[in-house]
Amino acid sequence: MDDRNSTTYAAADIVNYYAQLNRLQPAEADILERLRHQLPTMKMLDMGVGGGRTAQHFAPLVQQYVGIDYSAEMVTACQKRFSTCSYATRFETADARDLSQFEDNSFDFILFSFNGIDYVSHGDRLRILQEIKRVGKQGCYFFFSSHNLQALEREMTWQKQIAPNPLKTYENLVMLGLFWLFNRPMTRQLLATSQHLIVRDESHNFRLDTYYIRAAQQVEQLSQDFSQVEIYPWQSTESIADMDAAIMGRDLWLYYLCRIETAN
Repeated sequence: MDDRNSTTYAAADIVNYYAQLNRLQPAEADILERLRHQLPTMKMLDMGVGGGRTAQHFAPLVQQYVGIDYSAEMVTACQKRFSTCSYATRFETADARDLSQFEDNSFDFILFSFNGIDYVSHGDRLRILQEIKRVGKQGCYFFFSSHNLQALEREMTWQKQIAPNPLKTYENLVMLGLFWLFNRPMTRQLLATSQHLIVRDESHNFRLDTYYIRAAQQVEQLSQDFSQVEIYPWQSTESIADMDAAIMGRDLWLYYLCRIETAN
């Protein structure tokens, strides 16, 4: 899993794709506005920074900005992209599973966008959460997105592929067939009963192994060291108040906002 994903994120075509992105997702834009008055006093860690999509929005507003990515190629792209900007940025190659280059209690705001936490194993995901808890100050905001297993289960049926346009229906059915081909021997029962799964989805033409998790399980993962968990659909500025809301089974991405409960 790790070799395939790290190779993909080092590929020139993937780096170039991320380097040209510039918009925040609606949920990200909402958090920026929510924290706007606090950002000037915050030290921010932007994890999985990719080509710098989020840096251009947050870096001018925070007291100190550090962007990291485990792809050295992505970091080089960021350094080039922001080499002449008028505000201070710092980009470093770093693996979220080992943030030893940063001291305990270093950051007030940690962002891990575009589902970056989903491209490691389950055990490594838990290590990442521990590292985030270590480098974040007490009360530090942690905001991240993750793939939603409930929505994947709902989407991976032939009935969901039917569209008004016959060509679109055909394309959808082809992608569905490829999904099940790349994920042999996974079954619908396994998809329905698992709390989390690693699958090959259509991201970058099935080049990535991706971790999907149910929202309730994600909240449980956060419960020991993080508090005040809020869940956002990735294309919405409104948090989800009801864990049983229909939208929990529709959006393939969910954003989670929480705070570090205790200092190290």
